Amino acid sequence: MAGRINDDDVKAVRDAVPIDAVVSEYLQLRNAGGGNLKGLCPFHDEKSPSFQVSPSKGLFHCFGCQEGGDTIAFVQKIDHLTFAEVVERLAAKAGITLRYEEGGYNPSHQRGERIRLVEAHKAAAQFYVDQLNGPEAEIGRAFLAERGFDQAAAAHFGVGYSPAGWDHLTRFLRGKGFSDKELITSGLSQDGRRGPIDRFRGRLMWPIRDTAGDVVGFGARKLRDDDNGPKYLNTPETPIYKKSQVLYGIDLAKKDIAKSSRAVVVEGYTDVMACHLAGVTTAIATCGTAFGGDHIKILRRLLMDNGSARVIFTFDGDAAGQKAALRAFEDDQKFAAETYIAIAPDNMDPCDLRLVKGDDAVRDLVEPRTPLFEFALRQIVGRYDLETPAGRAAALDEAAPVVAKIKTGSVQREVAVQLAGFIGILDQEYVVHRINQLAQWARGRGGDRRGPAPAARGGARHQPVQAPPAPSGPALNLRSPAHRTERELLKLALQRPELVAPAFDAYGADEFTAPPYAAVRQCIEEAGGAEQGLADSREYLVRVLDATPSESVRKLITELAVEVFHGKTIDEAYAGEHLVKVRLRAVDRRINDVQSSLARLGSNVAPDHLAAAQNEVWVLQQYAQTLRNHGAAAL
Repeated sequence: MAGRINDDDVKAVRDAVPIDAVVSEYLQLRNAGGGNLKGLCPFHDEKSPSFQVSPSKGLFHCFGCQEGGDTIAFVQKIDHLTFAEVVERLAAKAGITLRYEEGGYNPSHQRGERIRLVEAHKAAAQFYVDQLNGPEAEIGRAFLAERGFDQAAAAHFGVGYSPAGWDHLTRFLRGKGFSDKELITSGLSQDGRRGPIDRFRGRLMWPIRDTAGDVVGFGARKLRDDDNGPKYLNTPETPIYKKSQVLYGIDLAKKDIAKSSRAVVVEGYTDVMACHLAGVTTAIATCGTAFGGDHIKILRRLLMDNGSARVIFTFDGDAAGQKAALRAFEDDQKFAAETYIAIAPDNMDPCDLRLVKGDDAVRDLVEPRTPLFEFALRQIVGRYDLETPAGRAAALDEAAPVVAKIKTGSVQREVAVQLAGFIGILDQEYVVHRINQLAQWARGRGGDRRGPAPAARGGARHQPVQAPPAPSGPALNLRSPAHRTERELLKLALQRPELVAPAFDAYGADEFTAPPYAAVRQCIEEAGGAEQGLADSREYLVRVLDATPSESVRKLITELAVEVFHGKTIDEAYAGEHLVKVRLRAVDRRINDVQSSLARLGSNVAPDHLAAAQNEVWVLQQYAQTLRNHGAAAL
């Protein structure tokens, strides 16, 4: 048996492969200060980056799940490899020849399973590429040419061809030293009556790579009419290939996805090729399965969940495409990114669009147009006759549970109001209330969102529902500009009170839409207001913390007191901007509340009440205009 790897060689591998270069193959890293880098932890779900990398020390640590270690430990954990397998993989990348004690060099048949399967796929990929140039592959080259892909395009994406014989690849890989068991396990071969035969025969081949760039599977396209198999045949589930955990093109797109904070999800291999060749280098596709939760995790680590990130889905406009869009919408809330849908004219996919209208049309297609939630809801309500009360009621019955799945209350309310408009229900508050009931009912029943029977029209619809439990942490909506502004204003009040006092102390807790932020505002008030921080900032923070009603609010205050600001220059102008934004949104909300109340009452409103409400609206509108014109000076 082979012995363990020489200690000096292990050290050489650690020194030769920078930890930040390895980690960057799996997630986006940003400057965390002090020479460290940060990103979204790949080992647990999180919305803000707590995963830190120290290039100078060669270490990583997650403050959320407490995972940590060096480069080797990181790859062991993320790719489920043994210590020796990781050292061998990293050594191959660094060009280091390893020595094995108690037995010399390690024979290839004794190396780790994953390393062997990846090497088999690498050899297979090159075999298929070489076959594409042969006479038998003319049909494959013609297929590519008809879709606008020349030889250079095929080479860029590693497209190849599998010969039509029974065991061409199997015999080739046997000659490279791979065993029949390894070929079956890899999915490259399958059992035949007389031994292993090629799984893919007479097809155009696309290599599927993981985030690190290793070939882990293939997608094979039928070319001949006498091929009785499916149009596309993918590698089966193997120790290195899980179709729900891979994205075609991610190895080529990951850097541009991280750089631009944008990802384009298309439906097929040729669509990815067309997009990249047209300049949309953030395009990726699933491999024979619907876009799901594991795919989202891959993209979230690259997008870093910043509020400006965008994910654009391109689906055909036919029934299947609409169904795919609705499935994607079900997972929409797992993103912090904004999600959109793009449908090409005449329902063409990006590959056909590029052929017919050129690269510019492809680039124009993926510019965000329609929010995914809007498309999904319009597809639902469009199936009903909205001219009749029964049709509107049925549309609401189907659409309301979908909106109730939205976890963030403020977003849920906004979408509920839009849904009322789509259906044509004038009583927006009824729709909001109905969806809120469904959401609360689902929380109480462990997430089953079938919901109770629709509330009867009339007084019964206003029956109170049990209030949700107090928030255990910040109910952050990473897409909400209001929440981001409120958070920044609270940071100013805690860290730089001299910039916001005394104006801040006139703000009520109800001007903060996130309940935890309202709780922080209340604690500042109970501590004497931000003006107390002008004399002794340390004592001021102590008093604020002493006023906290719960540990969760205390943690949030501590977090806000040390968190860096988003602005480059933190001065009176910056503070004034956030003071105005928070107040303006509060004024606009009050105007909408009064107007909605009048609309619901209709002709039943008393004249004196109507006059008072109209006067309040007028005063608030004047105040809002003054704030817009004069900024903080109008506070």
